[in-house]
Amino acid sequence: MRTYNNLVEATNDLMKRGYTENLSLEGETVDDKEKKIQMTSEDFEIDEFYRFEGASDPSDMAIIYAVHSDKYNLKGVLINAFGTYANNSSSAIEAKLHHYQVSTSLHSEDRPS
Repeated sequence: MRTYNNLVEATNDLMKRGYTENLSLEGETVDDKEKKIQMTSEDFEIDEFYRFEGASDPSDMAIIYAVHSDKYNLKGVLINAFGTYANNSSSAIEAKLHHYQVSTSLHSEDRPS
């Protein structure tokens, strides 16, 4: 995995590497609003993820995911908060985003329960 200093640097590099779609977490789906695509947890895979935490601002706590979908032939970036501003949903999407591989990279207090 690569190392980035901040969320903007990571986003810019992922976009240069083909992760061009801007994805958002919308309840039970990850959406590409521009293309009107709603993906369930089975529709995409997480290729990479990077965790960032602001030194003094809890709102800077985020994970950026590089994801791809063979079903929809897309590669995109999903940014999701963790810690104080995390979505504590129990959906399949949240389960996938907080998979053991991701969760073990988080500090214990930030891991989903």
